[in-house]
Amino acid sequence: MHHRDLATLISRLSWDDLKVVLAAAEHGSYRKAARHLGKDIATVTRRIRGVEELIGEKLFKVFPNGSQPTAAGTIAANAAKRMESTFVDFVRDLDGMATNQSGIVRVAAMEGLGTYWVMPRLVEFQRAFPRLTIDLRVAMESVDVLRHEADIAVQFTRPENPELIVTRLGRLHAYPFASAEYQSIYGLPKTKDELKEHRLVDQVSPQIDDGIWAKLLDLSSVENIVGIRTNGSSALLFAIEKGAGIGGLPTYAGVLGANVLPVDVGISNSMDIWLTYHPSSKNVKRVATVVAWLRDIFDPVKYPWFRDEFIHPNDLGKIATDEFDTSFGKNFRAANPA
Repeated sequence: MHHRDLATLISRLSWDDLKVVLAAAEHGSYRKAARHLGKDIATVTRRIRGVEELIGEKLFKVFPNGSQPTAAGTIAANAAKRMESTFVDFVRDLDGMATNQSGIVRVAAMEGLGTYWVMPRLVEFQRAFPRLTIDLRVAMESVDVLRHEADIAVQFTRPENPELIVTRLGRLHAYPFASAEYQSIYGLPKTKDELKEHRLVDQVSPQIDDGIWAKLLDLSSVENIVGIRTNGSSALLFAIEKGAGIGGLPTYAGVLGANVLPVDVGISNSMDIWLTYHPSSKNVKRVATVVAWLRDIFDPVKYPWFRDEFIHPNDLGKIATDEFDTSFGKNFRAANPA
């Protein structure tokens, strides 16, 4: 590319095309990039070829099982990422000029926490701030706050990017639970060895260790004792309440109304809960308001199950303070279809 061609290149290079290059570099294949962008693979291929023809350089080495950026592809992808970051900062700066408590705040939360903990409190919060729209997105996958996939994220995985503001909210403790129906039919184990003879309901998702049951039970695999496996927290709770087997739930499950019994065999698991948002978001009043509210509803002083130390499910209700009300938890229970 000669210097006399730079003006032409700048005028013809499309940001939409560079986004496709960035997606292909990050996802390692044209097909995955197409899925991520919501486009067909032919469109992705055509746009990348268009950029290649424009700059006179090959951007990717394409293989049967994926693609790898060339030196020029890496330069293009890095430039696109910087452009994306600048654009997001621009939008946030404009957003920060607003001082009123109105608009949309997008909150991404783990499915179980979002459905059974955040949502019941969100109803009351929204009544206090009726001009705010809270877009609560619950999923087991983590989101990229830096790339504006959400304004705020509550998740189990700690983001590593130093540009983000990351706060540890507390700790979620999981414990084995079963339903009274399961107990009446099969009884409850009293030791880890006895638990190995029961049926498990397992949860596997991106932010949950899929080998945790095997580790806790000192087994190489639990494939012979898992009856149902699911990625969703709601499905997990439903299966346990319906007597499908023994599964891990937050220690507060019984306190909030789930029809389950703790299974005491000497095992438990725990995960940190992380709150993440972009530094520029703290200047946006509505985002700052939601951040403060999230900190409050995960306050370990008010809600003892988020403390660092493990508290047995049967003991949680005994230490509840006047600030803690279990009545809201009756909606925790899984649906009971006719």
